[in-house]
Amino acid sequence: MTQTSTVLILGARGRFGSAAVRAFARAGWQVHAQMRPGASALAIAGVTWLAAEPGDTALLAAAARDATVVIQGLSPAYTHKAWRKDMPGLTQAAIDVTRALGATLMLPASIYNFGETMPSLLREDTAQAASTFKGRMRIASEAQVRAATQDGRMKAVVIRGGDFFGSGSGSWLDEVMIKAIRRGSLTYPGPMNVPTAWAYLPDMARSFVEVAGRRHDLPAFETFHFAGYSLTGQDWADALRVIALGRGWLPAGGQLRTTSLSWLMMRALGLVMPKMAALCEMRYQWRTPHALLNTRMAALTGREPHTAFPDALHTALADLGLFSSTTTGAASAPALTRSTS
Repeated sequence: MTQTSTVLILGARGRFGSAAVRAFARAGWQVHAQMRPGASALAIAGVTWLAAEPGDTALLAAAARDATVVIQGLSPAYTHKAWRKDMPGLTQAAIDVTRALGATLMLPASIYNFGETMPSLLREDTAQAASTFKGRMRIASEAQVRAATQDGRMKAVVIRGGDFFGSGSGSWLDEVMIKAIRRGSLTYPGPMNVPTAWAYLPDMARSFVEVAGRRHDLPAFETFHFAGYSLTGQDWADALRVIALGRGWLPAGGQLRTTSLSWLMMRALGLVMPKMAALCEMRYQWRTPHALLNTRMAALTGREPHTAFPDALHTALADLGLFSSTTTGAASAPALTRSTS
């Protein structure tokens, strides 16, 4: 990889897209960052912002004609209706511009593909047995990408990670877990002793940069796992307690109060709120121990980018504005909880 390497990032104002923009720019790549018309651009050195719809292949291919890598940061809204309507088209938009450029398409993926019967250790070749609508949509999307690589006009790389956090808002961390952290309370969606997979987006985005730099060594279609962290609810509680004590959100020697998400209330709200219904479908992930093995990633790059969890959590909270004296959003208590301690 040289200073002249160029990447086109689709959905660059989204959470993963923005993390990818920063990671590639910091690594010396020239970045073309697609955003919807009307969105605001960020001033980042080495980044050219393109105001265009994702499906405007001709415009994007012309503007980023020297791009050798395309990052798929596009994602539908978190409802079944939006995924059914938009996911195939967004995937095809990424395929179309990648084929026009003769480039390598790289896309982040989730553990949805494995379903409720997933084993505790998830390998790249673990059988995919999706048990949810979104899991089946993810499998179909990856198959759509794989099929597009068969004639040699493009290559593709899937990098699968656990639940995202960091790089802004919109995750379980900020929408549920830390809603009342400044009042010394943690809300957790599952049992406190079950390990689950998490991906810190700045690290995961850096793994995309490292794999992109070695894309010439890869077959037409390849899948990697980003191991990230395997964390229990207690791991989150311990790390958050240290921060809460340091920020004065807890008295000296104090303990976080833990509450559990009320899935009964979530299901009731899901009758009228599609997003709640979609979230409820994923409850099994909190009850099923799982971790991602990154065997192929380690073989290709040596060691995936890894920020120590306490440091990653501290930065994620800072990015959410939790350390600002004017922060008010985190002061409201979560509505969908029941006390467990």
